[in-house]
Amino acid sequence: MRSQSVDSDLGGALVGRGDVVRELNRCARNARSGRACSVVVTGPAGIGKSALLHAFLSGQAGRHATVLQASCEEGASSASFSGVRALLGSIAQGAPLEGAARHALPALTPGAAAGESPHAPAVQHTFHGLHRLVLDMLSRRPLVLALDDIHHCDELSLRWLDFLLRRSGGLPLLVVLTQQAEAAALTRRTPAHHALTDLATHRRTTTLRLRPLTEPDVAEIVRGFFPAPAAPVFLARARAATGGNPRLLGRLLRELRAEGTGPDVGGADRIAETGGRVLASWARELLDRRPPWVEQVTRAVAVLGASGTDHVGALAAVPADVVADALTVLREAGLLVPGGRHLADGAVRAAVLAPLDAQALSSLHTRAALLLSDAGRPAEEVADHLLHVPSIPEPWMPGVLLEAAARAEQLGAPEAAARYLYRVLEVDPDSVEVRFRLARSLAETAPPEAIGLLREALAPSVDVRTRARIAAQFGTTGLAAREISVALDILEDVLDALDAELGPDPLPADRELRTLVESVLLIVGSHGRSTFAATRKRAAAMTLPEGDTPAQCQKLAAMAVLTALDDQPPEPSVNRALRASSCPQLPLKSWSLINSAIVLDLADRTDDALRALDRVLRHGRENSAIWTYALALSIRAGIQHGLGALPDALADASTAVRISSAERWGEVMVLPRLALAGVLVDRGEAASAEALLTSIEPTRREEYVWTHHRYLMAHGRARRALGDAEGALALFRECGRSLEEAEVHHAAYLPWWVEAACVLAELGRAEEAQEPAAHGTRLARQWGTPRVLGLAALARGVATPGDGGVELLGEAVRELASSPARIEHARAELVLGKVLLADGDRPAAREHLRAAAGLAQRCGALALGQDARAALVAAGGRMRKMTGSPLDLLTSMERKVASLAAGGAGNRSIAQSLYVSLRTVEMHLTSVYRKLGVAERAQLAEALRSSGVRGARAPRSAPRPCGQGFG
Repeated sequence: MRSQSVDSDLGGALVGRGDVVRELNRCARNARSGRACSVVVTGPAGIGKSALLHAFLSGQAGRHATVLQASCEEGASSASFSGVRALLGSIAQGAPLEGAARHALPALTPGAAAGESPHAPAVQHTFHGLHRLVLDMLSRRPLVLALDDIHHCDELSLRWLDFLLRRSGGLPLLVVLTQQAEAAALTRRTPAHHALTDLATHRRTTTLRLRPLTEPDVAEIVRGFFPAPAAPVFLARARAATGGNPRLLGRLLRELRAEGTGPDVGGADRIAETGGRVLASWARELLDRRPPWVEQVTRAVAVLGASGTDHVGALAAVPADVVADALTVLREAGLLVPGGRHLADGAVRAAVLAPLDAQALSSLHTRAALLLSDAGRPAEEVADHLLHVPSIPEPWMPGVLLEAAARAEQLGAPEAAARYLYRVLEVDPDSVEVRFRLARSLAETAPPEAIGLLREALAPSVDVRTRARIAAQFGTTGLAAREISVALDILEDVLDALDAELGPDPLPADRELRTLVESVLLIVGSHGRSTFAATRKRAAAMTLPEGDTPAQCQKLAAMAVLTALDDQPPEPSVNRALRASSCPQLPLKSWSLINSAIVLDLADRTDDALRALDRVLRHGRENSAIWTYALALSIRAGIQHGLGALPDALADASTAVRISSAERWGEVMVLPRLALAGVLVDRGEAASAEALLTSIEPTRREEYVWTHHRYLMAHGRARRALGDAEGALALFRECGRSLEEAEVHHAAYLPWWVEAACVLAELGRAEEAQEPAAHGTRLARQWGTPRVLGLAALARGVATPGDGGVELLGEAVRELASSPARIEHARAELVLGKVLLADGDRPAAREHLRAAAGLAQRCGALALGQDARAALVAAGGRMRKMTGSPLDLLTSMERKVASLAAGGAGNRSIAQSLYVSLRTVEMHLTSVYRKLGVAERAQLAEALRSSGVRGARAPRSAPRPCGQGFG
């Protein structure tokens, strides 16, 4: 209940406590009318019990009754009648006690009743004396006795309160007590336990439990800290991080405010880290005030984690009932995950273990490993504890670590596998197999380190089959570590050794091993500018594999790329790529699919290419293959760019740059930055593109076919967009010269010739443009897809004056319209429109210029679109001015999710209607909020409306695909 519904005198401490206060007021009215009762307000530490009690007593209850209020201090449970003295001690300091009330003096005198049993005659006389004292007060006015934190109270005080309630029928008495929810667990082993239980279950007692704050409650409290409106995601995360605990929430909000963080989406992103610190401090504070057995159990929980909760008692060396009580204490404090038996946050775990020195912590982990091993727990659970011990002295330990590493490899967790294998290598530093497995685990995250391990493993004494496996790994890892030349030498040596060892008719397993080495040699060789031609000649001399095994598919895909870039018709290469990409077996599939996707994209089989890359990306996510994932994203960005899907291309390229930049090998991986720069040029951000390109060190790109020429093309397009036509022309010609030198011949792969022809035409050198146009036309006719035929017609059109040029440009428009290349289609429409405008045919010019502007706008190609609009206006047409709207940055999926959300659909409904997971919807919405600069759904709807995008409605119920789960 919100505080607005509560008596305004009760203050801000009562946010969300309206129902509790109403019940307290009802009990107070009953007591004033002669129906004595008691109320126990309970809840975990920090939930607001004391604040509620103070606010209640300061309100109506305090104005209509005598109020005696006190709090039980920690450690007071050992002092007899300490709670009574806190409540009634002030009375003893006034007038002398008379009559039966004099028997209360032992309770009001410290130490007078020490060690006495509640049933002792002297204590019973004291109880009667205290009762008489209270009756005297009740004869004058209703009385409220309020005692805070009674879980710290002594047994005799609790017994007297029970005694009082049993004899208070018809009296205007209200007893209000507060108690921590975990009190039963904390006091179970103290004399006060049963007294506390009897008092709480008394027939005149009402128990009120304070619940965690709701999101509306949190929103009200946040408004008191920040003047700006809070984003829904901020409120949700703040509540989740604090469990709705008011004290924790207040600490979190103060910390965020001190950091200068507001309650927006950015502030929500800070909650995890800041909330972890707050929760850790809270945990340490609570544990320091709890009995030692609570901390013993908490340490065992922290060490064992989620997987070892059944062994907490054994590790903590305490009985099961003690474990249960300690877990109750932790759960009530919000330190355990909801419904679980392990700590809720890594920062809490660190705070719990912080007081332990290294030796004590190591001892705990060693004992935990033994416990879990003896219990038959999975190897990785045991191995995780062995990672924390200084040495591996026991003979059973390396075996467990190796088993855990194998399991991690199967589950796609190479970093975990590497951690286990490092420990094994400490014990067995000469093991070739351990070095090989460790290098394989590090290949995607630390390529240089992996290469060092593989070098050490390639000793001459190693048998040739093992050396072949190591050489194959060296080759693929060498691409990431820039070790192409060394890798090729090793692979060629191993192939010669295999031929000598295996003979002309090897066994199937040996044949597959040889094919694997050959495939890697082709992959590595096809990347080098200086080795591409020789590698293609070598591939031509090889037997074409069937594609029935993983190694055969990998070899087939590599041969498809080499053949495609040799001025050949597309059919052989496409058939090989399709065969290679259809291999169902998982090992080696990344390079099979990447090379297949490259060929299929060149052939305008973009749907097939994207499906292949989606499989690579899924494999990369599932196996933490970071280098491959960033590479595949960059290639997919290039394909999306070619399709005119610039928002999707921008998202992929930006993600690839972000991922690679966070890794140690980030500077070595150039392709993500090249992909991003290409997109930025068409987005009208040529200066940013050039800055990105010039940040790439020449040595990082010049060695590779796939990066050097792409750099020249991207830089040339950036210079052209910036108005430097001569500089652009020099870069395009250098690209063509270098491709010719490397013997890379293909119309669709970096068509520098059409760029050069267009620049020359713009410079008034149409005759000179005929040479690159003729070069491209010959290649295009050999490959024969609509894209390259359209580009060839465009190049010839700009190089041909008069009606012949117009006719060729019309052919370019028709060919490109039937291709997937939407930006190139828009470009052809623009060029044709400008030529028609120059010839004076304004109506025809407007038709093509309008088409160019519309296509460019749909693609998100802002620079081309603005150029087309300017020409259209010059031709007498009208069109609204184009802007770089943030909406243009949304991917197609983000647009769908945003539209449904703006239409009022909930996240779960959106997930069902789009057949994706709830987490995917949340991820897309977070990205949309960030791109559009909004914080909540209402602002999202307004942002879409202002851009003419209507919110869609999700279907009431989305049918679930047969045989499929949600993605």
